Amino acid sequence: MNDATRELLDAELQIRPATAADSAGIVALVGMCFAEYPGCILDVDREETSLLRPAAAFNAFWVLEWWRPERGDGRVMGTIGASDHPIGGRPGSELKKLYLHPALRGRGIARVLVGLVEDRARELGHTAIELWSDTRFTTAHRVYERLGYRATGAVRALHDLSATREFHYVKQLASAAGS
Repeated sequence: MNDATRELLDAELQIRPATAADSAGIVALVGMCFAEYPGCILDVDREETSLLRPAAAFNAFWVLEWWRPERGDGRVMGTIGASDHPIGGRPGSELKKLYLHPALRGRGIARVLVGLVEDRARELGHTAIELWSDTRFTTAHRVYERLGYRATGAVRALHDLSATREFHYVKQLASAAGS
């Protein structure tokens, strides 16, 4: 466990694999994040069905939960997932659904969450991670770039209710052995 993870856990926050029971909290968090951007529409029934079954929809999916001991329950405060597929003809991962509650931004928590995906990818022998990010999410782009992700110049349109266009980012990974 690295120092950033230890600090996070000490703050009554825990990272754990998502379960089906987390769906409502995940949808609420993503909806809150989408609401920050004019024109972003969250339609979980037609366009974001993976949020209804995150544990089954991704190869890996984690939630950051704020545990409230006084109530005996938790609240989803962050998410991140991974899907596996080749990148450039070699084994790779796609970073998916990085969302963080506004109250927790700017504290290095995104770095911790991204580290989960990167560590998993290295353990699987993947050589790269890619992601697609809505062109409106400029703060996220700066975070990804600080973490070593590079824009490829590719842009795709999703033809969804939000008229989403996404930028493509890739990060090459050193092997687990450090080569």
